[in-house]
Amino acid sequence: MRKIIFITGGQRSGKSSFAQRLAEKYATDPLYLATARHWDEDFEKRIQRHQADRGETWTTVEEEKLLSRHDFNGKTVLVDCVTLWLTNIFHDNGFNPETSLEEAKAEWDRFINQDFTLIAVSNEIGMSLHAPGETARHFTDLQGWVNQHIARTADEVFFMVSGIPVQIK
Repeated sequence: MRKIIFITGGQRSGKSSFAQRLAEKYATDPLYLATARHWDEDFEKRIQRHQADRGETWTTVEEEKLLSRHDFNGKTVLVDCVTLWLTNIFHDNGFNPETSLEEAKAEWDRFINQDFTLIAVSNEIGMSLHAPGETARHFTDLQGWVNQHIARTADEVFFMVSGIPVQIK
């Protein structure tokens, strides 16, 4: 039976560690669906830190954009994270928010058409200062719209505040 849990919050709010603990409650062999592109050396360090945080029971699948190409039926999957996945879509669409929104929503809807337990992690980036640049403002809007779409499809939604999960749906 499909179950979708959406976890959102600010940077370093404890989203990933909460999501990992949750996934490990659902399965002894969870899958980690990594969406990060290997942009630079700093990002490599972030990826290595996340890998070290997970135990040997985890299987990692790397997928930058086409989440639905994988068959995860019967599995527990942690997508970390929606923001990086959306960044890849936005970048590859020439920073066009409308095209990116259409693509992201369609791909998400294809992806969740599986019988699995899905835990998706995303960032709430629109709760801070107004972005000074046009592209950053467009991405902030895009992230908010995609988070709303995912939250509508989710069975449970958590907002992370200072390492504390607050269930909002």
